[in-house]
Amino acid sequence: MTEVPDPEVVELATKIFDLARRGQTEALVAYVDAGVPANLTNDRGDSLVMLAAYHGHSDAVRALLDRGAEADRINDRGQTPLAGAVFKGEADVIIALLEGGADPSAGTPSAVDTARMFGRTELLELFGEY
Repeated sequence: MTEVPDPEVVELATKIFDLARRGQTEALVAYVDAGVPANLTNDRGDSLVMLAAYHGHSDAVRALLDRGAEADRINDRGQTPLAGAVFKGEADVIIALLEGGADPSAGTPSAVDTARMFGRTELLELFGEY
């Protein structure tokens, strides 16, 4: 028997995922500091870091990583936040994730593969430094 999620919990989770997407760092980390898991994922396996990274919010990414979120948390499609940031061309997010320990070779396609696909040789050089 599948348990039906509490609508209030779903509403709160939706709000927290939206904070990550919009880069509302202060409100987002207030929830994490109050006990929301830093590695919270949605129904597609996208973590808070993934959502913040994909939408270009390096401050939110750094704040989540500082609170224990995994830099390389892979979603249900095998993607990492770093590969998403490379795809979107989010330079500040890429640096934040690398400084937070992200592995450019993790995921499918990896950040390295993504950079190669788009001819981003400067990122391939950068990944070589990490």
